[in-house]
Amino acid sequence: MPTQTATLAGGCFWCLETVFNRLAGVESAVSGYMGGHTPNPTYRDICNGDTGHAEVVQVTFDPDVIAFRDLLDVFFTIHDPTQLNRQGNDIGTQYRSAIFWHTPEQKAEAEAVIAALNASGQFAAPIVTEVTEATTFHPAEDYHQRYYEQNPQQPYCQLVVAPKVAKAEAKFAKLWMGNSRT
Repeated sequence: MPTQTATLAGGCFWCLETVFNRLAGVESAVSGYMGGHTPNPTYRDICNGDTGHAEVVQVTFDPDVIAFRDLLDVFFTIHDPTQLNRQGNDIGTQYRSAIFWHTPEQKAEAEAVIAALNASGQFAAPIVTEVTEATTFHPAEDYHQRYYEQNPQQPYCQLVVAPKVAKAEAKFAKLWMGNSRT
């Protein structure tokens, strides 16, 4: 089966990219921007929150190894989908929670997962994750790619990224590759 694409936004893309790049069946996870109106946005552009873009990770995956549902399970574990336009101290629409679907099947599955999570009471507040059709993906600047691997001692990486990686590894051991791709 050919690879598929998933595009997810859940706060800082460094966190998502690092975790997704460590999952078996994920061929790549690339940090970037989606969902806005500014052509060819840069990090500087989106930081003001006026472009409409979210920080996203575009994941290319082998559905014979890892299912879209598995990606969603990881996604909903490593960020708080009940926070509107923020994750922790990262505040603004660029940090919103969103699933940018590429197929009608992805849209239906995302909506079903959100409904099930809301019904389960797993979260104390309703999920605010947007389910929106994918638009143009704009890869982030090179220095954002593989940021955690290049800057593991940076304070944000130690305090925010590393705990998310540890949480995902513990919960999703069956999906974990151990080492990230180079």
